[in-house]
Amino acid sequence: MKESNLYILVLLFFICISCTLPKTHTSIFQPTNIQWPDTLPWWKANNLRVIQTNLPDYEAGLNIDSLLSALTYFSANTLLINAGGIMAFYPTKLPFHYTNPYMKENMLGDVITKCHRAGIRVIVRFDFSRAHESIYKVHPDWFYISSKGERMINDNMYVVSINAPYEQECLFKIVEEVMTLYPIDGIFINMPGYQTRNSYINKYYGIDQNNYDKQRFAQFSGGMKLPVTEDKNDPVFQKYEEFKKFTADEIIQRLHTLVKSKNKQIAICTYSDKYVDIIRHESQATSSIPYWPYTASDNVNNARNSFPNHTISNASIQQISFQSRYNAIEPEEVAIRLYENIANGSGLDISLMGDFQNYEDERNYDIIKEVYAFHKKHELYFGNYTSPAQIAIVAPGAWPSGEPAQEYRGIQLMLKEAHIQYDILEDAQVGELEASLQKYRILILPDIIHLNEKSLAAITKASQQGMHLIATNRSLTDHPKTLESVFGVIPVTNYPDGSGYYLAPDNKELFKRFTQQKMLFWKFNLGLYTMAKADSVFLPILTPGRSGPPEIIGGHQPSGYHAMAVKKHPVSKVVILPINLGRLYYLHGYEQHKNILLDVIDYLFPEANQLVQTNAHPRIETILQKFRKNLPENLTRQTEDGYILHLVNLTGFSGNTYFTPLPVYGLTFKVKTDFKPTSLFLLSSHTAIPFTWNNGFVTFTLDKMEQFSSVVLEK
Repeated sequence: MKESNLYILVLLFFICISCTLPKTHTSIFQPTNIQWPDTLPWWKANNLRVIQTNLPDYEAGLNIDSLLSALTYFSANTLLINAGGIMAFYPTKLPFHYTNPYMKENMLGDVITKCHRAGIRVIVRFDFSRAHESIYKVHPDWFYISSKGERMINDNMYVVSINAPYEQECLFKIVEEVMTLYPIDGIFINMPGYQTRNSYINKYYGIDQNNYDKQRFAQFSGGMKLPVTEDKNDPVFQKYEEFKKFTADEIIQRLHTLVKSKNKQIAICTYSDKYVDIIRHESQATSSIPYWPYTASDNVNNARNSFPNHTISNASIQQISFQSRYNAIEPEEVAIRLYENIANGSGLDISLMGDFQNYEDERNYDIIKEVYAFHKKHELYFGNYTSPAQIAIVAPGAWPSGEPAQEYRGIQLMLKEAHIQYDILEDAQVGELEASLQKYRILILPDIIHLNEKSLAAITKASQQGMHLIATNRSLTDHPKTLESVFGVIPVTNYPDGSGYYLAPDNKELFKRFTQQKMLFWKFNLGLYTMAKADSVFLPILTPGRSGPPEIIGGHQPSGYHAMAVKKHPVSKVVILPINLGRLYYLHGYEQHKNILLDVIDYLFPEANQLVQTNAHPRIETILQKFRKNLPENLTRQTEDGYILHLVNLTGFSGNTYFTPLPVYGLTFKVKTDFKPTSLFLLSSHTAIPFTWNNGFVTFTLDKMEQFSSVVLEK
């Protein structure tokens, strides 16, 4: 009896031990047996499962076998690891390349060799934004200096100047040395371009006043003096913005030429789009409330549709902040990010500090393992997508911030919760996508104040060819002629805080969602526009009236202005809403403001909500894609293998906390298709789902979903 009990205790002990991260692991699933020919760039498979180990200097002596075991355990197929720049993680022979004092002699070479044996590719990381003080002492003229004579410093690392010899010459010698020494698969450049702020301590320093910058800007501009302040209305600063883009792009172009001359199968990866193969983006924690739970969908949708010829890799950044790197975000948020990556057409990408062993915060290990294994098992159905969306939103850049970001996110949130499918196009890239605009029935401009000439011409032309436009808040106020000719309006003034005003949704034929409301409260920006050249106006603006105790309130009278104008063109309509509609919904979430936009969309394009009709909760994110099986022969094939409907459960998101999502039951779907499916199944289990097909619509029910589900509608 005692021996039996002892046996049970020993057995339980080993079961418990097996639940922790062991020394040696085997992948749950066998490697996908898809061979990509050497004639195709390896990254075009778009099946990345990246794990980035951001190594502090003291972890350069890592246990390589342990690292490899962890990568296999997590089903990773790509490692991103430190190589050089700030410090060399290999035995450099270059005098201007500071060597990590903790480095093992051949750590990087051994990592690459062992990863390649295991079928794992290696992208090496460079960061040329900073260099060691030993280099600064010899060449202080290579480094950033503010208008006050300040240097930008993190401990003993100094921020360099992009036009000085360190980046103009040393950068290329360092990259070439690494390529000569090691058979790398890719190069990642961290923090490229100009810096005005020390992000690690959140301190603003201003425009770099280095003499190399001054001289080169004078040459570029025909003698202009380098600006000291960032003033977008200053013609000199506008020229400086052109200068920054030109010089930053030039470095990447030179890097591209160097790398591809050595080996065309080495991928170049960074945060910009020109002369790179993989555009990297990041889902990061933010300090502002409410949190934005759709960061991965936002990032990937934007990059994939704005730059359709690139592979996108959106990294889920584990750290809470630069000051709190060793504390990870919640597992539920990681799950949302990774599943949104899959659903929108990116591979998987996790960035963490250091090696996996003795890690400071292991709470996300289980979800990383689960999602990476799921992707590996089913990657045939991921990564080769075409969006069926007929609505597009223009994004205020690749990294939106400030009030324009709030307007943009609020508009997205309205469509997400209504399950309306949409694409995102970066504002500066719209002009390059003129042919793509033809697929959209509505283009939404959320507080897009300025567009370059090519983009402005492209949307004007698309409108003339049948694409409707919706512009909110201060959109196109840098283009008054377009506002007048296309939208029929002239701005008179803005009230930055329209508190006390009301909007009256009195036209019930258009505003069908307002059967029980006559007045809608307002706050934030309220634009007063002359709308004489529009064809019709809606939403009369009522004056603030009297404020005070209940006995004296009232007096809200028509101001003579309206919050919406419609101008008809031969084959399209354009709508302007010069109000902070999206920002108000993003920050406060009153559905009456969402309903304004939804009624306007119904007015312009009644079929907008037909693509996916469902009873799903507004916090069930629905992403419909046309898919081609991810095989080499399908890389350029135009015909699809069917549709795939991805569902991400965000019911656990509360605005400032991520909880475990609630399971949901009895989800019904009616999906518009141009074919009758031969099969319809749940991807995770390949379980068949009963369906009906009638008049171009597939109808089915999903009995239950938890964190994530993918339903395949196969031709």
